[in-house]
Formats: sequence, structure tokens, C-alpha cells
Amino acid sequence: MKRFFALTVLLTLCGSVLAQEVARPEGRGRLRDFGIEPGIFHPGTYNAITDVPGVRVGQVTLIEGDDIRTGVTAIVPHEGNIFRKKCPAAVYVGNGFGKLAGVTQIRELGNIETPIVLTNTLSVAQGIEGVLSYSLNVKGNENVRSVNAVVGETNDGQLNDIRGRHVTADHVVKAILSAKTGPVEEGCVGAGTGTICFGWKGGIGTSSRVLPKDLGGYTVGVLVQTNYGGILEINGAPVGVRMGQYSFKKSVQNPDYQLNPDGSCMMVVLTDAPLDARNLERLAKRAMMGLAKTGGIASNGSGDYVIAASVYPENLIDESTDKYYPTLLHNDDMSPLFEATIEATAEALWNSLFMATDMTGRGGLTVEAIPIEAVLEVMRK
Repeated sequence: MKRFFALTVLLTLCGSVLAQEVARPEGRGRLRDFGIEPGIFHPGTYNAITDVPGVRVGQVTLIEGDDIRTGVTAIVPHEGNIFRKKCPAAVYVGNGFGKLAGVTQIRELGNIETPIVLTNTLSVAQGIEGVLSYSLNVKGNENVRSVNAVVGETNDGQLNDIRGRHVTADHVVKAILSAKTGPVEEGCVGAGTGTICFGWKGGIGTSSRVLPKDLGGYTVGVLVQTNYGGILEINGAPVGVRMGQYSFKKSVQNPDYQLNPDGSCMMVVLTDAPLDARNLERLAKRAMMGLAKTGGIASNGSGDYVIAASVYPENLIDESTDKYYPTLLHNDDMSPLFEATIEATAEALWNSLFMATDMTGRGGLTVEAIPIEAVLEVMRK
């Protein structure tokens, strides 16, 4: 308990001096930095999940020695006590080869009551422990005896000593407590430190869309952890094929190299639109369409999950009241949100590739970042 509160004080002090600008690795940049503007709707101020009011993101990156390449990414949906002010939520499973903790209660009750944590496959237990430590120590939760921790994962075991289970509950608490608004660091950070996507270095990516006023003016923000394969396309251009790096190539062209399509992708979709669990599940399904726009195929060995939640303030679920009177959009008003989700998801996935850098890890394996200039050349053609 003392260690927890000491950490709280330390991070509160540090948070006041955290820079609002996120450094760009040399030669890297987000999709829009290179003039590529996918979709029709405009992004928010940061083009990040943090454009959704009240949403914060915190990350802990573990790069140690020759083989520790992993971390934690925490998404905090609002600034209050999440357990006491639960968010309407839903989960959609694109392909279920994964370990998403908390999914059955979300489906049963239609809400989340904790921050959403992403990490590696063998650290889900530590993710749960960290979320529990955080939640039980939040003021107002002194009598809480059941918490549904929401923890997702992808497997970073090619670059990371995943069997060493280097992520701890303290790392998870630190990620939650350090969460902030503003720009979000992308690429080889947090839960994306050791991930691989389309054979290049993957990582954390984010994007947002703001609907025009006549379509509601709502914001949709997406954050992704990319570790999947397929046949990469960027804004409609056949990048993977033209660059000779795509799944099933050996069978098609009979070269020596074949990219494994398996992997996983975690997608978190948050919005300030007033939606219930039913329409949030419909929104989550559209994130898979965003995955498809990048060439992802949700292969047999891929755990592809979407968690969607609404932070519309008047719809937060306060169980201290007798009744619940949510304000809900009509079904006919959902289509613009569907488009916004598809656009933001695809761009977040592409941003994770563009912002990643070369990474050398376990066994001396080096996974190169996608060569941006070569990608731009394909797109120019």
C-alpha cells in the first residue's frame, strides 16, 4: 500500500513536467507527415485516441539487455472513478486465437469498470494484478471485492524473452498512473515494443476522426497494438506485393522466403457518442473493416479483438442510482460513426508501422522498420 501511494505521488509530480510533444524518430513520421490523408473525415487535434474528451494513455517500455523488448500500454477512458462510473462497452472478436481477460463480463453486462491494459501474451496475469492493485486503491473503492480487469495482448516472443515474464504488476500500475491527454507516443513503445506487423516492425498506433456538426460532431478515437500479417495495402496501394513481402508468397511465386500471416492485433475504439453496448458492438465490428483495409486477414493463429466503449458523460453507469436513463443515438445515425471508425482504425494501424524503428532483440534477431521512402515510391506509381 505504501509503495502504491509513493508511486502515485512521484508520478503526479513528474506528470506536471511531461512534454506535450512526442519526439519523432529520425527519418520516421506519421502517415500524414508524408502527405497521405486517408478517408473523408478530419482527425482531431492530436489525431489520437486522446482527442476523445477525458481519455488518457500511459505507457511503460521495457528495453533491457539483449532480449527484453516488451511493455505495457494503458488506456484510461475518463478522469473519474471508472468502477463507480462504468462505461457502456462491447467486444467484437475478429478471430479468437488470443487471451483477452474480462471479455465475458463485458458481454454479459455491457460495460467496463477499469482502465484497458495491453501487454504481451504471457503477462496477462500481471496485467490483471496491476489493474486490481490500481482499482482497489482508488478512493471510493474501499469496500470493493470484485473487479473485472480488462487486459489484452499480442505475442512479442520473437523479439522479446517472453518466457522471462519481465512485465510486473508495478509496471502496469505505473502505466495507468502516468496516463495523460495530448499526443500519444507510437511505434516501438509500451505494449508494441516487441511486436511485428507484415514482417516489418509493428507497435502502437493511434488516430481519430471528428464528425461534421451536421452528423453529430462526435469524436471516434482508436489505439492499436499491431502484431499481425497478411498482404499490406496503404490507402489502396498494394505495398506488400510491390515490395515483395507478403503472406503466402512462397506458394504463389516459390521463393525461399515466406511471411507467416499469424500474429494478433488489439484495437481499442472510444467515442463520446451516446451509444449503448449493442451499438458499440456494431461499431467494434467496423474496426475489423479497418484492419481489412490494411491487408490484414485475421489468420487462424491471430487474436484479433476490438474493445469499444462510450465516454458520453450522461451515460456513465452510476450504480448508486435506482434507474438508468441513457440518451442513445438512433440506429439511423450510426453510419457516419461506422465510417469514422474504419478510417481511424486503418490510419492507426498504418501509423504503428510508420512510427516504428528497427529493433534487435532475442537471439540477435533484427526486425527492420518499413522503409518509408520505398512505400512512398510505390504509392506514387
